[in-house]
Amino acid sequence: MGSMVEGVTQVLIPVAAFIGIGFALVQWFLVSKVKVSSGLTESGSQNQRNRLIEEDDQEVGVDSDQLVFKCAEIQSAISVGATSFLYTQYKYLAIFTAVFAAIIFLFLGSVKNFSTKSEPCTYNKGNMCKPALANAFFTTVAFLLGALTSVLSGFLGMKIATYANARTTLEARKSVGSAFITAFRSGAVMGFLLAANGLLVLYVSINLFRMYYGDDWEGLFESITGYGLGGSSMALFGRVGGGIYTKAADVGADLVGKVERNIPEDDPPMAFPLLISSMGIVVCLITTFFATDFFQINGVADIEPSLKRQLLISTILMTAGIAIVSFTALPSEFTIFNFGANKLVKSWHIFFCVSIGLWAGLVIGYITDPVRDVADSCRTGAATNVIFGLALGYKSVIIPVFAISVAIYVSFSLAAMYGIAVAALGMLSTIATGLAIDAYGPISDNAGGIAEMAGMSHTIRERTDALDAAGNTTAAIGKGFAIGSAALVSLALFGAFVSRAGIETVDVLTPKVFIGLLIGAMLPYWFSAMTMKSVGSAALKMVEEVRRQFNTIPGLMEGTTKPDYATCVKISTDASLKEMIPPGALVMITPLVAGTFFGVESLAGVLAGSLVSGVQIAISASNTGGAWDNAKKYIEGSEAHKAAVIGDTVGDPLKDTSGPSLNILIKLMAVESLVFAPFFATHGGLFFKWF
Repeated sequence: MGSMVEGVTQVLIPVAAFIGIGFALVQWFLVSKVKVSSGLTESGSQNQRNRLIEEDDQEVGVDSDQLVFKCAEIQSAISVGATSFLYTQYKYLAIFTAVFAAIIFLFLGSVKNFSTKSEPCTYNKGNMCKPALANAFFTTVAFLLGALTSVLSGFLGMKIATYANARTTLEARKSVGSAFITAFRSGAVMGFLLAANGLLVLYVSINLFRMYYGDDWEGLFESITGYGLGGSSMALFGRVGGGIYTKAADVGADLVGKVERNIPEDDPPMAFPLLISSMGIVVCLITTFFATDFFQINGVADIEPSLKRQLLISTILMTAGIAIVSFTALPSEFTIFNFGANKLVKSWHIFFCVSIGLWAGLVIGYITDPVRDVADSCRTGAATNVIFGLALGYKSVIIPVFAISVAIYVSFSLAAMYGIAVAALGMLSTIATGLAIDAYGPISDNAGGIAEMAGMSHTIRERTDALDAAGNTTAAIGKGFAIGSAALVSLALFGAFVSRAGIETVDVLTPKVFIGLLIGAMLPYWFSAMTMKSVGSAALKMVEEVRRQFNTIPGLMEGTTKPDYATCVKISTDASLKEMIPPGALVMITPLVAGTFFGVESLAGVLAGSLVSGVQIAISASNTGGAWDNAKKYIEGSEAHKAAVIGDTVGDPLKDTSGPSLNILIKLMAVESLVFAPFFATHGGLFFKWF
């Protein structure tokens, strides 16, 4: 019976992944039916045009074909610039990846002096596990696979976004509903393609690794954690769609939960995290139809409710999906490893752990919705706008932290650290929908920019602004999910690190741990300062170049001459690449330095401190920035608009750079510490050995 269930499991996971990829391609095809062309043949004869607009061309002010041509031209410039940036960035990342892969192999291989002999298992006492050198090799391979998957995700995300921008703009000429569907379908392409791609690569990797490891689940799970490290490190440096592949770290946290005792080798609890992710793809696919087919967008007021409805429907349906997977794929009861002891867990315990993570994510998402009342504060100037925005961000931390705390308490009580890991999995089980909504935001934002640059009417600009404003609100919801899951994942990874490093207790009263706590709590502030300053430096160079072009290129101000896009792209690329290195290095080097020179206890303090402060800063930064951005849009054209623009300018690096990057920071530091835990436990603490 077990073999039959295992066979079904092995089929369901890749099938769900291929369904997700197929659905993404169907959505892409539907988006591609919006043609970005003037409708003229090369010979100049005009084909019968598919009229997109309900309003007269006279209101728009220019010929329809000319507008479409302008949109196509602008989209092409955006795509060329983005592609140039990514290719240049990937050259730098290729060097980093090669160097860090070598570090992983050398550090982990040196744990047992590059021994090729089997070693006693850490958790399955009395059993022999694969050699440390093999673990070093497979961890390195997993790191490279994770990095490659994340880079591919970033590239696909960029291509999808630039492909959809102008098409959303053109559909806005027809109606706000048509524009919404195009933007949302484009987001769904990215969401489903990347979620399914990540699931498929991880599934294939685990099965390939299993051909060597056999029943050595301990070695398999520890090596596959490298996948999360590779994906998260690329996501931190990239932040262009690749950020979603911190999902790899989430699944990695799940896998190191050590569900290992009293479970037959061919039993599907070992594939439980992947089954939940597979169910999530199916649920999100069904949910998408509620936005594009079952409910119509008849006006601006319908946009935001439709996006929020996606989250609620997916959460309700996913609860049922979790029940199906939990009660059919898991044994009625089994034993898990819990810090040196065994804990009996039942299938309904796991169901509640995953479900509470799922619903806690929804609570966090809805609570972190930026409040529009910030717009009112702009009436008395920029200072009150900034004060109100900061206050809103700080206040928005309260309920999410309580929600995370409840999820941690319940899940740990039911299933120890494994319960926290699957709660994090539950929070991101509907990631395809979350990514679709997250991708929808920048597509709508750029569509508005294209409409303005192409000289379209104020009516169309109002429609694209409405799409963008709703995207800001729901983007904050998506960021809330990401930050909440980061907290749970990091805690699960922290538990795995403590266990793997052989730490019996983490005593905050000892100097080594307390110093680590202080330094760890400081790191998100240091990182935020670096990323915000980086945005400011890059923006300063761009402003200076734009001013130079306006002053030296005749006709540019009047719109009769094209700008020098190539120089602007080069400045942006060079500045971004230069500025991304220091904050990325801070995150990657800190665990290595702390573990190697100050030992596993100090590193445990660093991880705990960065987790506690990082969550607070990330939530407040994302919500403050989102509120300022929406305030600017709601009062556009009024006297208070200048004050709102100042708030929005300050908020951009908060909501788009520092805030979203912090959830990667706390995950990445935790997963990196876990990967190097054997090395730190064996050779770490050099400073205290020397002094």
